[in-house]
Amino acid sequence: MSIKVLLIEDEKSLADMIAFFLQEEGYLTEMIHDSKDAIQKLFHFKPDIIVTDLMLPDMDGSELVSQIRKQSTVPVLMISANTMLNERIKALDNGADDFLCKPFSLKELDARIKALLRRSGPTIINEPKVNVSKDKKGRISVNDYRHSLFVEEQEVEVTHIEFAIMKELYNYPGKVFTRNELMDRIKGGDRAYLDRTIDVHISSLRKKIERDPKNPQHIRTVWGTGYKYVM
Repeated sequence: MSIKVLLIEDEKSLADMIAFFLQEEGYLTEMIHDSKDAIQKLFHFKPDIIVTDLMLPDMDGSELVSQIRKQSTVPVLMISANTMLNERIKALDNGADDFLCKPFSLKELDARIKALLRRSGPTIINEPKVNVSKDKKGRISVNDYRHSLFVEEQEVEVTHIEFAIMKELYNYPGKVFTRNELMDRIKGGDRAYLDRTIDVHISSLRKKIERDPKNPQHIRTVWGTGYKYVM
């Protein structure tokens, strides 16, 4: 199972570079550019570690860490161009586990992440009420909190992009999505995957959830348009 990293960085070019590097190193990376969705991502994505900038457009990173600490023990690595000692101390006092000054080597970032994960105990998250959706026959279920897909009550391993596609289709049964619509819905996630076609991900999903992937009953092709989910 891949280590999950939640990356919070408002400088998009830097965020893309870090996310691409982490994905190449085998991490499952979720990227956001401000703090407003951070707590929600904490619950839904369940990261093994958070890497966040100190200077975010809508909130000071130290304050964000303080909010995270009210909910979780997940390790937090703070990154910042601000090298002032008092800012580093403030971040650490508020609950950050380590502080890395910009500019930094991506290899050092990887080493810091591994070091934090080695010395951290089991992550505890104060869980919200779990919302599990099921189809009418109960064969397939999507668990937003666990970011998991179940087929006949057995968890099926899916990639982040596969889960995102499945969630969109599943939440709107019968709605026909064009390929472009699906791409637009998922492009906030792992951008390195966006050059791959939706068809490849759909084919992979069918192999995982359909009884007969060559004759799919759930993820149907609407010829000339796109795909829809049938319960």
